[in-house]
Amino acid sequence: MSDIAPGWYKDPADPATQRWWDGEGWLGAPLPADVTPPDGPPPPEPAAAPAATGVDGTPPARDGGPQGWPADRTGTPPQHHAGHPRTAPPGWPQGTPPPPPGWPHGAPPPGWQPGGPPPGWQPGAPPPGWPQGGPPPGWQPGYPPPGWPPAPVLPHGMPLAGYGARFVARLIDLGLLTVLVLIANSWFLVQFVQELQVYLPQAVEYVAATERGENPAMPTASDRFSYLQLAMLVVTAMVWFAYEVPQIANTGQTLGKRLMGIKTIGLQDGATPGFGRAFRRWNLYGTATLFWSCCGIGLLWQLLDGLSPLFDRHTQRAWHDRVAQTVVVQLPRNVTGTPVPARPSADPESRTDTTGGDR
Repeated sequence: MSDIAPGWYKDPADPATQRWWDGEGWLGAPLPADVTPPDGPPPPEPAAAPAATGVDGTPPARDGGPQGWPADRTGTPPQHHAGHPRTAPPGWPQGTPPPPPGWPHGAPPPGWQPGGPPPGWQPGAPPPGWPQGGPPPGWQPGYPPPGWPPAPVLPHGMPLAGYGARFVARLIDLGLLTVLVLIANSWFLVQFVQELQVYLPQAVEYVAATERGENPAMPTASDRFSYLQLAMLVVTAMVWFAYEVPQIANTGQTLGKRLMGIKTIGLQDGATPGFGRAFRRWNLYGTATLFWSCCGIGLLWQLLDGLSPLFDRHTQRAWHDRVAQTVVVQLPRNVTGTPVPARPSADPESRTDTTGGDR
């Protein structure tokens, strides 16, 4: 121990300052030499906090942010507190759940919903196909970026019937309808052929005379010919109505649909359509049969209606399905491959869905 009594003395290393000598060494921080020091020794200095490390051994960011926050990141990092462990960072849409741990971007991934990230997303990495560095230009929160695959739509938990299954089912129904229409129109067909045998020779003679340079009068069909043509179209529409509407109303399936394992259901409730919806569904394209003789307008309308599901990427419904608020779905199959009925769920717009169109 030194002979010098404890007290405040000029620091030999820096005469412009003074420090406390405890008899063995200098203590505390130096004070300017012209400042009146406190009575007694200086208060003890707080111990230096040890360098903290994260659970993975990485040190915290130098800017004081949470563990793992990049030291070169500008701006204020997300705040963490007991009542709300993760709050939304700048740019995160209001009212949207905070980002998952490790999400590197300033906006949520498309489809971000309360309760978890998109299917297949791993913490610390963007979802599949998400470009590095942030969302593409023009992307708006709540909408998928260009090229982002849409979520499938399953009406009432059942997948949409495929285009191939609907097409084959329609062919089966048309084949059976053709047989039924020919039987129902058999008497009208006989009378129509007889009228045609009178009209055709006149038409052939008219064409020959025109080719010879003559100016013959154009032959006209008899009124009976026109009446028979209209009667056959009416009978055809009636047979089609009697074949399709009761089956769709009661079971949602014609013979073709039943063989292909597909079914028409209500879009909102998932139930069988009933007579009202079945009639509206058939009426949009079935009554066009009466206009087949008007330059084929009715047939063209039915063709466009049949192709309309191809232009509905989301629900794949035909025009007549939109009018009736119905959709065609694929029924589940048992182990033998036979379609079995399934009770639909109560959510027609389930996002785990691949909505049904029409054939």
